[in-house]
Amino acid sequence: MSHRRRPHAAGPPPPSEGGGDAPPQPPGKAPQIRPWPERRVLALALAFRAANALLVRTYFNPDEHWQCLEVAHRIAFGYGHLTWEWKRGLRSYLHPLIFASLYKFLAFLHLDTPLFMVMAPRLLQSVFAAFGDLYLYKLSKLIFSEHVAQWTLFSQLVNWFMFFCITRTLSNSLETVLTVAGLYYWFIAIESSKEIPVISKQQAASYQSPHSRKVALLIAALACAIRPTSAITWLYVGLLDFIYIKSKCRFLFLEVIPLGAIVLAATTFLDWWMYGSRVIVPLNFLKFNLFSSGGDYYGTHVFHWYFTQGLIAWVLGVYSILGHKEFRFVLPVLPLALMFSGYFLAAMSQFKGKNLHGKRHFSRLQLSVILLIITNIPMALYMSLFHQRGTEDVMFYLSKEAHNGSVKGVLFLMPCHSTPYYSTLHSSLPMRFLDCTPSDNKGTLDESDRFLMNPLDFVGEVFGNLSSFSHIVLFESEERHVIQLLLHDSFQEVRRFFHSHFKIDRDLQSSVVVYSRRDVL
Repeated sequence: MSHRRRPHAAGPPPPSEGGGDAPPQPPGKAPQIRPWPERRVLALALAFRAANALLVRTYFNPDEHWQCLEVAHRIAFGYGHLTWEWKRGLRSYLHPLIFASLYKFLAFLHLDTPLFMVMAPRLLQSVFAAFGDLYLYKLSKLIFSEHVAQWTLFSQLVNWFMFFCITRTLSNSLETVLTVAGLYYWFIAIESSKEIPVISKQQAASYQSPHSRKVALLIAALACAIRPTSAITWLYVGLLDFIYIKSKCRFLFLEVIPLGAIVLAATTFLDWWMYGSRVIVPLNFLKFNLFSSGGDYYGTHVFHWYFTQGLIAWVLGVYSILGHKEFRFVLPVLPLALMFSGYFLAAMSQFKGKNLHGKRHFSRLQLSVILLIITNIPMALYMSLFHQRGTEDVMFYLSKEAHNGSVKGVLFLMPCHSTPYYSTLHSSLPMRFLDCTPSDNKGTLDESDRFLMNPLDFVGEVFGNLSSFSHIVLFESEERHVIQLLLHDSFQEVRRFFHSHFKIDRDLQSSVVVYSRRDVL
């Protein structure tokens, strides 16, 4: 993306051959677009994202719970599971502390009930997401025009993957919001420099507004503190302007390094305090994920995976170097791609929909809008309301049962981190899941792998008598292998929750089943 504003960026493309569309109106006679007040945009975004958060009832990625809410619950209430990443100092406490504060607030108001514990974190994230929508609107307006900004906001709100992800408590979601906000202030600095009489673009870049640029750098540093890989985006943005900046030393030593050092020092001291030892999270993160390829433990993909399966060449190119890949890693560049969707929709809106006989028909714009709606909204609703919802529903059920005193202990006979944990149960009861901590010895199978290879033998070998648990949770695909053992140990099915219509990376996990000991019923 160019950093220089295009004066007629929303200008229409040339008319199609054959007279299918009438030529656009001349730029001077184009209809005036009434600007939307930013307060109205924010109010719309807040309402939309709140509804968005309430409609997201499915399970997407374990990190939403295990790397954020589970840690936050441990901070706020004193119990919660810390995964192996926290024991190796690979994660910063900055992001979980936001939601730990929310939990403390709920507890203070005596609102830490099963429903509020499930919905409140996503509603808080929906507020952050709404400000991300607002800043995307402002950024599009700054770079292109009011008309493009309005269509960009439409593209953002209708996009199914954004709807599916942005209100989840993934660090990628907050990183996306910070990236858009930071870019807005960065471009504000660039635009401010144009108002100063200068001779060349090189001189223009050297007069960037210090305040806006410092705000942008501060936001960028916070984004990197939450997710160190955010530096990939900001390295590119900074280098593009660094080429034109006249006072490079001043930029580096009076702006970038001081602000970066302040944020790094603050987050490092925070992590030292929370970890109880001197841990430098960004360094550990880079050593594990880049230099030792530790992330490959969760699967590797071909180099071109982001280009053929997933946007924005630089970010995708650098991320492609890493072996482990996920769609959510490139979520921060999705709003930038949607700006170009807004640009082309705005350009198409300047065509009049008349055919050769002068009769009105569906214009390119109307067809494009219809196509976007029918390909995104059903997908957004299906993925948010149905696909892989069983593991969320089962924990909400157990939390209500535990709240009523009907649960004494839970065993999860399913791949590790398949469900939320204490952050949803919100009861200090003994629970056990199958461990999948990476082994230093390559080829060593973890408990999840061993269970999937031979469920019956694994349960008998590791757990023996299951009477120490009051409830057992497992997928239907593994149920048939251990059902006789469960019946023998006096367990019976009490609930069955729909999970998915098709398999993802394992056997079809169509439902989640809960078994309970007969003496507990």
